[in-house]
Amino acid sequence: MELELKIERVDDNLLLESLIDKATQLDNITVAVAIAEDEEVIEAVMEALKRNLANFILFGDNEKINTILNVRHKDQQKSNKSLTVVHADSNTMAAELAVRAVSTKEATVLMKGNIPTSVLLKAVLNKEYGLRTGNILSHVAVFEIPGYDRFTIVTDAGMNIAPDLEEKAQMIRNAAAIARAIGIEYPKVAPIAAVEVVNPAMQATIDGAALTVMNKRGQITGCIVDGPLALDNAVSALAAEHKGIQSEVAGRADILLVPAIEVGNVLYKSLIYFAKAKVGAVIAGAKAPIVLTSRADSAESKLYSLALAICSVTK
Repeated sequence: MELELKIERVDDNLLLESLIDKATQLDNITVAVAIAEDEEVIEAVMEALKRNLANFILFGDNEKINTILNVRHKDQQKSNKSLTVVHADSNTMAAELAVRAVSTKEATVLMKGNIPTSVLLKAVLNKEYGLRTGNILSHVAVFEIPGYDRFTIVTDAGMNIAPDLEEKAQMIRNAAAIARAIGIEYPKVAPIAAVEVVNPAMQATIDGAALTVMNKRGQITGCIVDGPLALDNAVSALAAEHKGIQSEVAGRADILLVPAIEVGNVLYKSLIYFAKAKVGAVIAGAKAPIVLTSRADSAESKLYSLALAICSVTK
């Protein structure tokens, strides 16, 4: 098989940096950060303030937050009226205060700081003040891959362990909504499996075929779903052509729906560490976008995730 020619990116709208430009065009956006006493988090927040992305409410240990601000961003902090620090005695209190701020419309976006994911999600799912909608929550990551001419969206690398068919359908709806928010009007979705044919012994192939039928019958709308597809056939037109696959999605997938969290997690980290991809990620399916980054994520990734979340706000 001949090597596929490297594709040069020619459209700046396909760069994650473009999401920052889009986010700055939205007014009255406030981000509530739960446990903000983390250098990478505050670095991303201060960069976002510098670019006029949003206002911020930082929940956490007041002394620790201000220490980081005074050491690294003293001049910027003093002159900035878009930054508020609210003391919280514990992770639980910070999570509750941040979620309540979003629930009461004081804030528009929720952001995870240096807090265990389980603690934040417990507050998000609280029946009294949480952000539940009845939909599944799912992790949606938008990648900018060097040499590739489109955004690649991966779901789910961080939330749903072994989703069933209906959960996968909802994950597609969540990811498609994010895709439309960043300018992909009618995203192409590839349910990923090890092979591109239905094999009764491989549940991922059965689900991929069922999701395709659900899409054709109007049960999943606003996107094109075709699967199962192996990863190479989903992203490479040359690979799809060699396999004789004729599809609107094969070789041109915008969204890769992985069958289990292990697959998504490995793909996510492989793209970052091997392909040197840039990424922004959010949790979709709640009343408001949630920025749920890892401690290992860079300040740049946190900034892109913030921009992605802001672009995804619905009013």
